[in-house]
Amino acid sequence: MEVGRMTIQWWQILLLTLYAGFAFYDGNNTTFGTVKPTMAGFFAGLVLGDVQTGLIVGGTLNLLVLGIGNFGGASIPDYMTGALLGSAFAIQSGQGAEFGVTLAIPIGLLMIQLDILARFSNTFFQHKAEKLVEEGNYEAAARMNLFGIIPQSLSRMLPVFLALVFGSAFVELVVNNLPMWLMNGLKTAGGILPSLGIAILLRYLPVSKNISYLILGFVLAAYLKVPVLGVALIGLAAAILSYQSEKDETVQAAAANTVIAGGDMGDE
Repeated sequence: MEVGRMTIQWWQILLLTLYAGFAFYDGNNTTFGTVKPTMAGFFAGLVLGDVQTGLIVGGTLNLLVLGIGNFGGASIPDYMTGALLGSAFAIQSGQGAEFGVTLAIPIGLLMIQLDILARFSNTFFQHKAEKLVEEGNYEAAARMNLFGIIPQSLSRMLPVFLALVFGSAFVELVVNNLPMWLMNGLKTAGGILPSLGIAILLRYLPVSKNISYLILGFVLAAYLKVPVLGVALIGLAAAILSYQSEKDETVQAAAANTVIAGGDMGDE
């Protein structure tokens, strides 16, 4: 299973496969954050020996899921799986993070169909649990709910396992046969995606109300070359000042209302 500059080992495939199953469970239960594309990319990079590439792929995909949630039975693109496989293929092929991001997006979109299939198969356990509740067997009904985790976790584990075992040959074929102009185009598209993610984020934020902070952050980063951590600390300081100012205004307004109410009672 050799692609480009490295060979993936069986234990690496096993770790990434187990991560995919646990991350999906974590996203609906324990909520440790492993379902986030950033964490998935970091883990893939850690296992495969290139954390930087994994973080770039995962962080870029994380921008695309900001403001998106799968409420109820809705299925959304699974960029966690996309980050795992995109990071793995980018590191294996040696083509860089942009190549990994470009592969990860269609993977995330294709996972919607498997998510729907997993949810559909999960109805078997749900109907079984309902029947057991009607019979008064509550412990068995609770076990049915736990069994429902199996098809949904497998819907992530199996694609990751098969892609890592058999997909490396496909990636090698793609890398060796794609024309250079198309490869450069894919990398350019991957480089544009962070801007798209930020634009999606701004769509859900009250930009018009806080336009001054947006301009300040842009000037600090683009013109003054302040590092991201520095911009974040300045933003934190501005948020604290804004909170304290609004808190003081609230206290003053409450005090004024108390004085007015006391004056009205005195008049009576």
